[in-house]
Amino acid sequence: MIAGRDVLVFGQTGQIARDLARLLPDALFLGRAEADLADPAACAARVAESKATVIINAAAWTAVDQAEAEEAAATVINAAAPTAMAQAAAARGVAFLHVSTDYVFDGSGVLPFAPDHPTAPLGAYGRSKLAGEIGIRAAGGRHLILRTSWVFSAHGANFVKTMLRLGAERAVLPVVADQIGGPTPAAALAQALILAAPAVRAGTSGGTHHFSGAPEVSWADFARQIMAEAGLKCRIEDIPTADYPRPARRPLNSRLDCRSFLADFGLDQPDWRKGLSDCVKELSR
Repeated sequence: MIAGRDVLVFGQTGQIARDLARLLPDALFLGRAEADLADPAACAARVAESKATVIINAAAWTAVDQAEAEEAAATVINAAAPTAMAQAAAARGVAFLHVSTDYVFDGSGVLPFAPDHPTAPLGAYGRSKLAGEIGIRAAGGRHLILRTSWVFSAHGANFVKTMLRLGAERAVLPVVADQIGGPTPAAALAQALILAAPAVRAGTSGGTHHFSGAPEVSWADFARQIMAEAGLKCRIEDIPTADYPRPARRPLNSRLDCRSFLADFGLDQPDWRKGLSDCVKELSR
């Protein structure tokens, strides 16, 4: 494990940053006021002046649909900023850990995507995240790119909180049933980053890995489990993606092959059902 005083985190109020703060309360967390990812040079300067031996980027542009209209801005935050951080980390010889996404793939097929599967983003958000990955690798330092999917927690905006709100208001709710993936509790993702950090810092492991929840599920069946967990009587109606058009195309297959993370770091995929139970309990409190 690592000590909080050795860690610098970009992000403060997002889902992953909030759970990192629970596990590493002594770490330094930089919000937008301290390090705006729209200013990559400022982010690099914070890494350069830091004494931390582990840098974690838990901040990102996550507005998938908005990225279609503002791709340049999304690319600064999701690509230029983490690239600058990674370059500064490499110059100091410290570890850089970064969270990426299943959106770097095209969502074709039904098999889980392995970390070395060819990338082919469907939209601006995926392109911006892929550009960040490329920049981090090119920086040449000790790094971990951890791709994940369908992150949820009791904080921020996410599918679970949306379903709970709508489920309390409606008797029937249509939800897409032909997109399949692994919901990932933010708490489990934070734990994975902290567990992996010492090996990345030591240079004994790193590179690109996947970490997402199990078992695989559709958005519609995930929604049903949310309703059941919360005791809501809202009925979920299956619909195809074509019946719910959005500005950005969504991958139909968000399954991620997480075996390399288990092999290198010893942590298996979290059961999202346990994470969902914990999330609903926290929200009810």
